[in-house]
Amino acid sequence: MSEIWTHIPIMAPQIADFLLSNPQGVYVDGTLGLGGHAKFFLSRLGPQARLLGFDKDEEALKMAVERVNDQRLTAFHESYTQAPKELKKLGIAGADGALFDLGLSSYQLDNPARGFSIIHEGPLDMRFDRQNPLSVEVIVNTWPMDQLERILQDYGEERNAAKIALAIMQARRTERITTTSCLAKIVENVYGGKRGKTHPATQTFQALRIACNRELEAVETALGALQDIVKPGGRAAVLTFHSLEDRLVKNRFKELAKSGEWRLVNKHAISPSYEETRQNRRARSAKLRVIERIKA
Repeated sequence: MSEIWTHIPIMAPQIADFLLSNPQGVYVDGTLGLGGHAKFFLSRLGPQARLLGFDKDEEALKMAVERVNDQRLTAFHESYTQAPKELKKLGIAGADGALFDLGLSSYQLDNPARGFSIIHEGPLDMRFDRQNPLSVEVIVNTWPMDQLERILQDYGEERNAAKIALAIMQARRTERITTTSCLAKIVENVYGGKRGKTHPATQTFQALRIACNRELEAVETALGALQDIVKPGGRAAVLTFHSLEDRLVKNRFKELAKSGEWRLVNKHAISPSYEETRQNRRARSAKLRVIERIKA
């Protein structure tokens, strides 16, 4: 099953160079995805090293464990916000390094049944965790207009938020909105059709996915708990894919650096090389920020 989906871990060698200071250390992979970063990290680590991998997506988690196929990996069907709790349970004072990859996996994007894609027809789902009762279908068919408008503005930075929210309200009065293509068409009509390379519904899909999975709350929680995840001398790396997340990470890292307990490893976000973006178009919007804990 797992071999159907290709997955290229973004900036894996650079992240490994930043994080893997202790070959026999303990590391956290905040979003295991399909196991690309985990497999690469373990190829560079020693026999006593441990890697704790977290993912809310049970299907992706199973594929990652199968692909990595390494006793040094312990996988958790949980959000990375649970990393402090699991480290404590294992009696580990803190990790030597932690990666938080905030992107979607190829499996999620390319599998029409998951409903993340604008291109592929599928159910309007977008849940990372299938046990989550809140799908995007529930949001677009039940949330009031002012709430829809707010999430489109706040999470999608969508300039036509009010018009799109109104169009959704009008459409759902006639018939329940149940598919990705139906929602994409509603947004497309607001824009008067497709223009350019980017689909007009891109920001709407992003906003609804973030709301459904409470993604920004998870990022804030993890950033607020870094002292319970990373030990002194250890580092945290965050890979973001849109400006909202990057801003959050940038501002939080600045605050931590001002406290004197952390230092910025890179003052400016690092982007993938031209060669990497040429080979993997999904790397284009990636930004990497790294911080080191220097005091307890």
